[in-house]
Amino acid sequence: MLRSPRVIILIILLVVFAGCNRSEGDPFSWKSEWSKTNFGKTSINFSEILSGGPPKDGIPSIDKPSFVSFSNADKWLKDNEPIVAVEINGNAKAYPIQIIIWHEIVNDEIKGTPLTVTFCPLCNSSIVFDRRLEFNGKSYLFDFGTTGKLRNSDLVMYDRQTETWWQQFVGTGIVGDLTDAKLKVLPSFIISYANFKESYPNGKVLSKKTGYLRSYGKNPYVGYDDINNTPFLLQNAPDNRLPPMERIINVSLNGINKVYTFSTIEREKVIHDKVGKTDLVIFHLPGTSSALDKASIAGSRDIGAATVFESRLHGKQLSFKRKDGVFVDEQTKSLWNITGKAIKGSLTGKQLNPIIHGNHFAFAWLAFIPDSQIYGKE
Repeated sequence: MLRSPRVIILIILLVVFAGCNRSEGDPFSWKSEWSKTNFGKTSINFSEILSGGPPKDGIPSIDKPSFVSFSNADKWLKDNEPIVAVEINGNAKAYPIQIIIWHEIVNDEIKGTPLTVTFCPLCNSSIVFDRRLEFNGKSYLFDFGTTGKLRNSDLVMYDRQTETWWQQFVGTGIVGDLTDAKLKVLPSFIISYANFKESYPNGKVLSKKTGYLRSYGKNPYVGYDDINNTPFLLQNAPDNRLPPMERIINVSLNGINKVYTFSTIEREKVIHDKVGKTDLVIFHLPGTSSALDKASIAGSRDIGAATVFESRLHGKQLSFKRKDGVFVDEQTKSLWNITGKAIKGSLTGKQLNPIIHGNHFAFAWLAFIPDSQIYGKE
């Protein structure tokens, strides 16, 4: 019988990363470790911050990432494994979750755009940020690391330039000189490695040569994404509108926050919706495994991939259906893949405009954005 997820996570945090618990909500006890952080400036109550176990940088970020070809990655990365895909100016990189689950942050650059790829396993949240910031008349270029702290069970990261603490889930400074500053979110997808190779034939894959010894390919949070589980170190009761560990896609458009459950997306295969003035389409395609199910990520259950786009292309409204592993627009009968690219038909080569979205556990999104609408429950 498997240990409970709570026990597994405590073992990981307290043993594997050799963390040590520190006083929660007490900046005086933090100052020896955080001498540069301005604890006199914050937007939250310090009691909301808990120690996850590891100390500052106890979960090490990847600061000098290297990348490999598909022929190299094929030796250790299975087609069904989830990766975070980022494309900028025609250049695409894949960040396998089997690697970033152990590091939570990758500081990188793609074609002149400095970015950080983040993943919080406890919230199942992967968010990519631009590492540049303009705030109060000053320009910053950040490198991010992990604080070892959690708020609403979510990663609290910090920048090494000012040691401001940032809430990963919303990309906002919460403690320090840059409190209330907000990072720019960049478009990204969680899709399968096979999807990535098909969509980006010239793409590169984050190498396992990170400088650290970790059990890449193994899931250190076995069973955590059971839909009936209780989130780890969540102080308040989760929103009762959805099961806490229900996977959701969220969008924030025109001042409206809306979530779509994976169970609904999987059942409908394609969802057309309108959020404010924006017409959108959500694609779902099977073939992507959960990163938080069994001990082997490659051997975990298939949850599929979901991606979100504007359904208008050059002012023309398109409507889609899924057929034989691709998506077909009813207007031109062109075929589209999971990353919103037309691969066959009169629109070949066209790209739907991605809508920034997240792939999270419901409890996390609703803890930070409680005023969200839920698709199908309006």
